[in-house]
Amino acid sequence: MPSFTRESLELLRSRIDLVEVLNPHVKLQRAGAAYKALCPFHEEKSPSFVIQRGDSHYHCFGCGAHGDAIQFLMTHLRMSFLESVEMLAEKFHVQLEETQGDRTPKGPPKAALKEALEKACQFYQFSLLHTLEGHIALDYLYNRGIDLDFIRIFQLGLAPKAPVFLKAMRELNMHEALLEETGLLSHNKREFFSDRITIPIRDAAGSVIGFSARKFKNDTFGGKYINTPETPLFKKSKVLFGLSYSRKRIAKERRALIVEGQIDALRLIYTGFNWTVAGQGTAFGEDHAKELIHLGVNQVYLALDGDTAGQEATVKIGHIFQKEGIEVLVVQLPEKWDPDLVLQDKGPDEWQKRLEASIDYLTFLVNHLSRSINVQSPAGKNELVQMIAKRIRDWDHPLMVHESLRKLARLTQTPETILHVQEAQTPQIFIKKQASVTFTEIDPDRILEADLLRWLILMGASMPQLIEIADQNLKPSHFRHPAGRGLYEKYLAAAKEEKPRDLLSLAIDLDHPEQQIFMAEVLQKKVNREKALECFIDTVQKILERHWMHQREMIKIKIYSGKCSEAEVLDLARQFDLIKKERPQVIVQKNETRT
Repeated sequence: MPSFTRESLELLRSRIDLVEVLNPHVKLQRAGAAYKALCPFHEEKSPSFVIQRGDSHYHCFGCGAHGDAIQFLMTHLRMSFLESVEMLAEKFHVQLEETQGDRTPKGPPKAALKEALEKACQFYQFSLLHTLEGHIALDYLYNRGIDLDFIRIFQLGLAPKAPVFLKAMRELNMHEALLEETGLLSHNKREFFSDRITIPIRDAAGSVIGFSARKFKNDTFGGKYINTPETPLFKKSKVLFGLSYSRKRIAKERRALIVEGQIDALRLIYTGFNWTVAGQGTAFGEDHAKELIHLGVNQVYLALDGDTAGQEATVKIGHIFQKEGIEVLVVQLPEKWDPDLVLQDKGPDEWQKRLEASIDYLTFLVNHLSRSINVQSPAGKNELVQMIAKRIRDWDHPLMVHESLRKLARLTQTPETILHVQEAQTPQIFIKKQASVTFTEIDPDRILEADLLRWLILMGASMPQLIEIADQNLKPSHFRHPAGRGLYEKYLAAAKEEKPRDLLSLAIDLDHPEQQIFMAEVLQKKVNREKALECFIDTVQKILERHWMHQREMIKIKIYSGKCSEAEVLDLARQFDLIKKERPQVIVQKNETRT
């Protein structure tokens, strides 16, 4: 995880226009020297969400939400701290410089790569709309029901057969080394895309990071689709196609619609189903699922093609989400049909009906596997039931396993006792897979300190009581990790001196790259605002008790070391008894403790 120089973060802070950041997401209206809007963080009828002109913070007088541009992106769009910083840097044309740590940055900066890809996207679209070769590709798209408005919104283009791309990029001062790094040129200087319709692949913030290119003529060399090779920007196993258009609604509604193809995804988004994503040039895997889980989804619709390959993919993807305790619904499509065809032939109303008629994953799984197994025979039914039960027991959540086994018993008319439904489920324990056989270390002290700092940083501005409780109870010496201790000291000092405590200001004020990295780690998780005070006090209590137990342990070590005189041992024993009797309690207010 990179950390950035103080100078580049200062420049970013000076250029951020909070109104410009919030405008696409909140309907702001001028009200004298301020802007007002309905708060995006709670339901209300009268606007209480306010930005003072020239200020870098928003505040809601209804729910207490308070923060800067970074906190808004993290809360509203569920971006990480690092994603938010990089998106703002790109939006306001600031080149972030990484601090020189143990590693030296290699290759051109990401901003330069994205600029080259954006220029390529503009070139491809010009080729589609304004050349004779492009008119043939346009006819193909029109015949597929893709109109000019669709083409312009999603910036579809054409990589021409004639080798003119490199010449055009040179005229735009895009060097060959840069084009190679983006995957637009192969290592032998040949244009990677040729004689194909191009579809931009965008990151979650909307920047072009690669292309998917479809052939529209039978004699074009290669498969139907080819994608940008892996680059510093594009990792196909992690990129969810369409997320930039769907992220806001997915995060708000906590559900996602997953399809196979890029055109399927774009057609659904264009038609109003802008909670749709697709895998990217590879089988939909766990990393793709993690992207959606990070956005908080608790329900996933799978609308893969109705052919055999699509159904098998539905089985695998459904298993990934069910394993994580997420509800999976399957949209049923006839064989040889896909979402694009349904929308073209039947329209959005028919698609909505198919969504509403979706079946749960377990019912789909029973129906699907029954096609290849003779469930009329005892042996066949036993094979089916045991096969599905084994999959279910691989899921991570005991209640999900229990209820799914019960449902399997009902679907297959099998007694629950045979499936051992009532037996206690042993929680699954996993060791994270590494490139080599190693153990993943979990540091409970780091986790505890990160929890405390998360509450303080995200809620301290709107709940000053948290700062008071921290100041009365915790000293820097209570922190075991230097990065956590430094971040705590910086935050508390800024609060006492009434300095800015927005996320960017905090990041600028940190002295060491390790503190920036730790802060980014702290901010990866969200907080439950309604339980802020209760959870914060509980975390403070845990840190106090950890320190108390550590003090006792240090005294015991000295006593048993054999290096102390009898008098010193007696004195240490008295200290031990005194500390043991003074179990710490959180001071909530002066002269008031939490019992």
